[in-house]
Amino acid sequence: MKGTKALVTMLGRKGVDTIFGYPGGSVIPIYDELYDSDIRHVLVRHEQCAAHMADGYARASGRPGVCLATSGPGATNLVTGVATAFADSVPMIALTGQVGTGSMGLGAFQEVDAYSLLMPITKHNFRVLDVNRLPHAITEAWDICQMGRPGPVHIDLPVDQMNSDMDESMLDGTYGVKPIMEDLSGIDAAVKWIKEAQRPLIIVGGGAVNAYAEVRMFSEFLRAPVDMTLMGMGVVPSSYELNMGPLGMHGRLSAKTAMNEADLVISIGCRFSDRTYSKKSCMQDGNGRIIHIDVDHTEFGKHKCGNCVNLLGDSRKVVRMLMDALQGYAPRQKWTEYALGLKKRCKCNTDLDAYPILPQKLMHDINDIIRDDTIVTTDVGQNQMWAMHHLNIEHPRQLLSSGTFGTMGYGVPAAIGAKAAKPESDVIAITGDGGFQMVMQEVATSLAEDLPITIVLLNNGTLGMVRQWQKLFWNERYSNTTLDAVPDFVKLAEAFGAKGLLVEKPGEIKDALKEATECGKTCLVEVRVDVNEDVLPMLPADPKEPMVKGRCAF
Repeated sequence: MKGTKALVTMLGRKGVDTIFGYPGGSVIPIYDELYDSDIRHVLVRHEQCAAHMADGYARASGRPGVCLATSGPGATNLVTGVATAFADSVPMIALTGQVGTGSMGLGAFQEVDAYSLLMPITKHNFRVLDVNRLPHAITEAWDICQMGRPGPVHIDLPVDQMNSDMDESMLDGTYGVKPIMEDLSGIDAAVKWIKEAQRPLIIVGGGAVNAYAEVRMFSEFLRAPVDMTLMGMGVVPSSYELNMGPLGMHGRLSAKTAMNEADLVISIGCRFSDRTYSKKSCMQDGNGRIIHIDVDHTEFGKHKCGNCVNLLGDSRKVVRMLMDALQGYAPRQKWTEYALGLKKRCKCNTDLDAYPILPQKLMHDINDIIRDDTIVTTDVGQNQMWAMHHLNIEHPRQLLSSGTFGTMGYGVPAAIGAKAAKPESDVIAITGDGGFQMVMQEVATSLAEDLPITIVLLNNGTLGMVRQWQKLFWNERYSNTTLDAVPDFVKLAEAFGAKGLLVEKPGEIKDALKEATECGKTCLVEVRVDVNEDVLPMLPADPKEPMVKGRCAF
């Protein structure tokens, strides 16, 4: 069996049904094999978007996404998308072509050391210098990308080895990886701390996405409020009475206040990133305690809290153990009532009939078309924070967004990937005029591959988030944040063969969204929003600066 045949066969056996990629010289043999394969190939217009689509596929489905690029510039174009997946712990297999082994290191055409290039942004790397090692690489990459803290794994495929023959029986060999470490020695101390706490708070990150049932039960058992990170959105429904909303630089005041006043934080799958847990959004109790539950021991200690118990293990298992050990626990009723009061005070009216259109109004109307199986992706910037703040997200894997890496251009390709994973679901991409122009060529991909999505484009004519910083902290010196010579986005969509709609008045939003989601093909809804509306509240990067409050602040 040729190496190319072995590759495609093994991927098929793993359940891979879709690959996102772009062909080139060193991967033509693989593409020739895909010609007769049942695996669907989605032809992107740029390799970065192949990685973003594989990312969106993985986040929506829970299964690893697979992307494929040729050697040299194909591999380097994958980097941003792979780094995005690595930062947000998304399982992915990134396949790159490579020049023949005899040409490596000689500056051959389209040669780059992709193995070294991708090493810092992947969980593991393989370079198949011997075709007989291919089954080992595929099998272990598949396991590694999903085990423990998920993440991308890269496999570099020299063209001469992929064209070589191997014994077909090797595909059935046994290839193993080390078991995941576990350390639950602190469980008794954690139970003791929970019993002693008067103001316990749960904070949920992306590492809890598969433990959503346990997290909800745990909160109900303790009657403890829950703060969300961006990656944790949907783990606990927005409608849940003790969901305090998102925490962080642009988080809700109810979430921030609950965190400030807690005396115990139970973190489930949260990384304590600088955008989430800062000097102003952390516990203010100098004797506050943290119970940190995570499957990745390298995340422990980032919160810099000395009073900490670390529990290394699967979130579902650890939460169940805690509840079993806490039978007879009496909830702190005063704290629960206080948290409910905070949430009530922070409830904002977003049905704002203002002109120019306010983004809050747009999110309010988007909520009306979100069903249980709807998937929403966002780009990065103001549009992302408005979505985080105001969308009603009821289920895990329903809101997909680039968190830690903050990758502009993520929203549209991720939506296409999510649609490939969940073809029966409506998929809505929320983006800005800046991020969309980075990837607008992928509208062609959605049409050519019959992967219809709704693109809601917030157009304020600027790079809104950077402009907001310049407005609030740089004396309104708007340096290079105004977008000039932008296309007519409606005509652009129509030029690709998509549908385009323009919304300039708040009363037009609902009808446009309804028409877009029911038209049966990709539709871009351009919404002209107020350039002067900022995403607030906002915690400045400088801890000496005061928090900037918004119209909903209390």
